[in-house]
This record gives sequence, structure tokens and C-alpha cells, in this order.
Amino acid sequence: MRFLFTNPIKTPLLSSILFHFPNSPRLGLLDSVRVNSPSSLTTQRSSLSMAAIPPKSPSPEEEGLARRLWIKFKRESVFAMYSPFTVCLASGNLKLETFRHYIAQDFHFLKAFSQAYELAEECADDDDAKLSISELRKGVLEELKMHDSFVKEWGTDLAKMATVNSATVKYTEFLLATASGKVEGVKGPGKLATPFEKTKVAAYTLGAMSPCMRLYAFLGKEFHALLNANEGNHPYTKWIDNYSSESFQASALQNEDLLDKLSVSLTGEELDIIEKLYHQAMKLEVEFFCAQPLAQPTVVPLIKGHNPAGDRLIIFSDFDLTCTIVDSSAILAEIAIVTAPKSDQNQPENQLGRMSSGELRNTWGLLSKQYTEEYEQCIESFMPSEKVENFNYETLHKALEQLSHFEKRANSRVIESGVLKGINLEDIKKAGERLSLQDGCTTFFQKVVKNENLNANVHVLSYCWCGDLIRASFSSAGLNALNVHANEFTFKESISTGEIIEKVESPIDKVQAFNNTLEKYGTDRKNLSVYIGDSVGDLLCLLEADIGIVIGSSSSLRRVGSQFGVTFIPLYPGLVKKQKEYTEGSSSNWKEKSGILYTVSSWAEVHAFILGW
Repeated sequence: MRFLFTNPIKTPLLSSILFHFPNSPRLGLLDSVRVNSPSSLTTQRSSLSMAAIPPKSPSPEEEGLARRLWIKFKRESVFAMYSPFTVCLASGNLKLETFRHYIAQDFHFLKAFSQAYELAEECADDDDAKLSISELRKGVLEELKMHDSFVKEWGTDLAKMATVNSATVKYTEFLLATASGKVEGVKGPGKLATPFEKTKVAAYTLGAMSPCMRLYAFLGKEFHALLNANEGNHPYTKWIDNYSSESFQASALQNEDLLDKLSVSLTGEELDIIEKLYHQAMKLEVEFFCAQPLAQPTVVPLIKGHNPAGDRLIIFSDFDLTCTIVDSSAILAEIAIVTAPKSDQNQPENQLGRMSSGELRNTWGLLSKQYTEEYEQCIESFMPSEKVENFNYETLHKALEQLSHFEKRANSRVIESGVLKGINLEDIKKAGERLSLQDGCTTFFQKVVKNENLNANVHVLSYCWCGDLIRASFSSAGLNALNVHANEFTFKESISTGEIIEKVESPIDKVQAFNNTLEKYGTDRKNLSVYIGDSVGDLLCLLEADIGIVIGSSSSLRRVGSQFGVTFIPLYPGLVKKQKEYTEGSSSNWKEKSGILYTVSSWAEVHAFILGW
């Protein structure tokens, strides 16, 4: 159950329902229910203040072009980091033959990178820019020296080590074409008549090169943070040290600063070209990593070891604030208040009697206040006085039964109050169809559902009062195949009666629905279950699943879980650790009720881990 403090803005029809947030402009619900900072609409859930609120995005004035593009296309960096090659490299158990192949490919790529800098330097129109590009090119030559040092250790010749693969060719051709001015809407080489036209090509070239620099700087720091001094020498320490070094980090920043400088005078259309080039380069980077041949078992992607003929992948997900940005209770409450009659209006004779908008607003406030106060008291009543050292599932289950009783009582108060009476089913469906989900959520489920050879099933388990809202939100993305387990409104001639068919009201109900679903699939195949959630209400399901993934930054979930002995591990370091232990014939060893949950910050991580690029 969730409650909210609401300060609705009265509008005549659902099509103009608005949410008001002090730190952001008013947003039309049906145009976009995408909210980053719901501070006046304080959503209360079965995890209260733990709701994951995305950080405020920097404004264009606060960040330069390069930084904005890196943030916008950060998704691709996640896929690069989660590629089988990079996970093996980070773990240190990447086979030497694969690393040699990679170095040979990178050797060809860096030669093209150096040439692209040379062409950009020719196009730059001032001495400072030329000097910066020259320095950046020298940095590439230093990288090539590092590659040469590897080769000397191996006693081979880089140029003869491996045939250039298609991913490398595709990337180098893209870079050199861009640096030569072969960009859509740009004059070809030899036709750049003015200094400005030349500067524009230099900016385009830096736009195509900046992602590579920033990505390697990012990976270098991530990998360096995972090095464990107690585990002996990492075989690829030299590579990691190079890209995590202050000098390389400075080069990446220098590249970005120069891109910002060269793009200052460009038009909006020209900046759009840089954005397209940047995005294309990021995708080519991912393809470059994914093209490295691996002759060893890997823990990523999860479906790599999945045999559709004998295995079954079952993916479960929470809905509110796991998939959505705004809690569904906020939407349903707003629809109820905005579509309710004013106190001086007469209601149609055939319409169910309902409160006025003012009465609804006041009632919601009282319900929210009571829920908030009693929720905190309930949580504190079952929390152990001292942290449990050894996780015990049954102990946690018993404790959360108290929270379940509380949630059911809260639901009963809502039903008895009549605040959900009189809502039109069509209004609910329209709101659901226009509900913006978390970035990457829809894409992930679409990939799972459309892959007929995967033999995967998706179930959404939610406390949401109205399953029709969930179904509508997914159907707008063509995801009618998802199985929704939620409470349901009762309707009389498409108007809600205020009653709820109670199916999933509490942590205990949720885990029961989870287990019932698994039991229906039987044991004719090997079942692998994944649960994705964000709140205390998801805790039991997360722990029952073979793999429990916590999305977002819920402080309450971590507080309750940690106190009961649950261990939270960031997913990527967890995978790197598993990869270190992963050898031929071994199992990735995902265990239910292990007391270990994996944390991610985005759906891109979920997608990259389970499905890969």
C-alpha cells in the first residue's frame, strides 16, 4: 500500500491532469508522467522513505557538450563494461590468447585514431587548438608504445598477429571518414573553403573520438577500483594502470574540453550532427568489445548458458518505482481528485455518489499522515535491536508478517474512506498508456518478449490498487504478453465502486504469488528465476529468487535487509568476482535464499547482465 501527500492542481478534464513539483515545471500527466523530484507529492510505500528518486539532471548551462553527451549515452558504456570480454579482463582470468587478439585489433584502431587527430589538427583554426590536438596525438603514440611493450614480452609482431576483424574495420573507417569531412551535410575534402568550415570538421572529428577516450578512462577507473592487493598480481595490471592513470584521465578531459571549445559557435543542426557521431562512436565501441573472440566460460550475459530446450528463464519485476518514475497511487489519487465534482456541483443521477474534490484532497491528506506515522512505528517494532550476523530467511519472513498486517489495515482504511470511488476506467487506461517508465525498462522487456527462442516468461508483481493501470502502461509499448499480478478495482458500468479485489497487498502476499507462479511451471525444465525490485515489500521475493536485483538507492530496503543479515553487493563487482572463480565445467552458482542481493543503478545494467548487447 502507498499513500501520498498531494497538492493537486484542479483542471477540468483528465487530458489536463497536472502534478505540481516545487523544483520542476508543471507536467501534464497524459503528456508525460516523468518526474525527477516529487517533493511535494511525498510518495509513501511499503518502504516509506526508501523510494529511489533519480538525481536532478544537470542543466545545459552547468555542463559542457561533451559531458552532456556522455551522460545521455551512458547506457552504451554500461553495455561495454558488461561485455564478456571486459568482465573477463577486469577479473584477470581473460585468456592470454584473447588479450593478444584484442591488442592486435587495438593496434590497428589506434593507428587510425592517431591519423584522425592529425587530420583534425589540420582543420583547427587557432594555435591553441592545434597544440591541444598535437598533445592528444602524442598520447595515442604512448598507447601504441604500451602495446609494443606487450608484444616484446610475447616475442611476436603486432602487425602480423591477427587479421583485422569487421568491427575494427567498421570503427576505423567511421573515424577516418569523419576526420576527412565525409559527414552528411558537410563538404568533402578539398572543398573546405573557409576556416569555419574546417573548424566544424575538427569539431565533428573530436565528437567521434571523445567517446572512446572517456569510455577507456571510465573503464580504467572502474577496473582499478576492483583490484585486490591481497590476491596477487593481476595479469593485466599494466593495461588497467594506464587507463586509470592521472595522465590518461587528463587526456580524456582535454579531449572533451577541446570539443566544447570547437563546438561553441556551431548551430543547433550542427550540434545534432555531433550528437549523432558521438552516439555512433559509442555503439561502435560496444561492438568492438563484443567482437573479441572468447574461448572460455563467462558469467555474462546470463542467457549465454541458457538452453531454451531444457531451461526456463522466469523474470519477475515489481512495478511502482521499479518500472515507473511516479508511484501508481499518486496517479490514481490525482485522477480521483481532478475528476471529482466541486462542492457546489450537482452529480449526475446515474453516477455513484462521491466526495467533492476538496473533500478528497483533505481525506487523502489524513490517510497519508496516519500511514506515515504508523508505518515508521511498524518498521521499528520488528527491527532487531542488534544487527543479525548470519542471515536467516525464516526470521525475516516472520518479522515482515507484522508489516503485512499493517498494510492490509491501511488498505481497508482506503476502501472504507471512499476515496477511490467514481474513477472512470477509460481515464485510468489513458493515464497508463501515457505513463513514462524508467529509462531502459520497456526496451528490456520488449527484447525478452520478442525473443521467441529464449523461452522466458515475465511476471509483474505489484501492490498497485488497479491492475488495469499496469496493463495499460505496458500495452502502449506492445507488451501485452506480460503477466500482471496486482489488486483490481471493481467497476459498475466502467466507474469504480471504491472497492478493491485484494490480491497482492503485502510482502507475504507478494512472495506467495511468486512461489505459486514458480510452482505452476513445474520441474520439467531447469528453472532460473530473477526478481527485480526496489522496496522492503520486495525483500522476500528478492531473496527467494535465484538472482535478486535491487534497482535504485532505497535506504529503507538496505536498512531493514542489513539489520537482518542480508548482504548487498553492487552487481558488476559481484560478477567480476564470480568470473574469477568461473572455470570450464563449473557452475555460476546462483542460489536462492543465500542472503545475497545485487544492486544496480539502472535498467541498462539489468539488460546488459541478463541479455547482453
